[in-house]
Amino acid sequence: MSNGIDTDGESQITLTRIIEADLEDVFAAWTDPALIEQWQADYAEVDPFEGGDYKFVTEGDDDDPGEHIVSGEFLQFVENERLVMSWVHKDDDSGDELIFVLDIAFKAVGDGRTSITIVERGVAHADPQSRIFSIEAWNGALEQLAELME
Repeated sequence: MSNGIDTDGESQITLTRIIEADLEDVFAAWTDPALIEQWQADYAEVDPFEGGDYKFVTEGDDDDPGEHIVSGEFLQFVENERLVMSWVHKDDDSGDELIFVLDIAFKAVGDGRTSITIVERGVAHADPQSRIFSIEAWNGALEQLAELME
């Protein structure tokens, strides 16, 4: 298991992780609502094809109550290779929307091992703390994915 983090200015974050699972299983964890609900969201709707929509709903906790909803469209869908998704997170408190493009590359790197690289591109993060929050959130999500798959 390895982790890699790279940042490009203030508009891009790149994370790479090796998951101890077959490529097809790791890809399915991003496109199958039943699997998504085991590691990334409490509720998921997914139309897994280019141009298809998705919606992930996560229940808040004591520190951050309420529902958190991310939705968007699959801008590119290459089975077992790449997903490019618009990533829209709406803040219910302020009404603001955070809009990113999420580019996820999948690559088999040996028997039963998959490299996954996430590139989050979009408007610059408002401040260094928001960039750190995003990096930590993706690291946490990838850790949950690894635990599910491994």
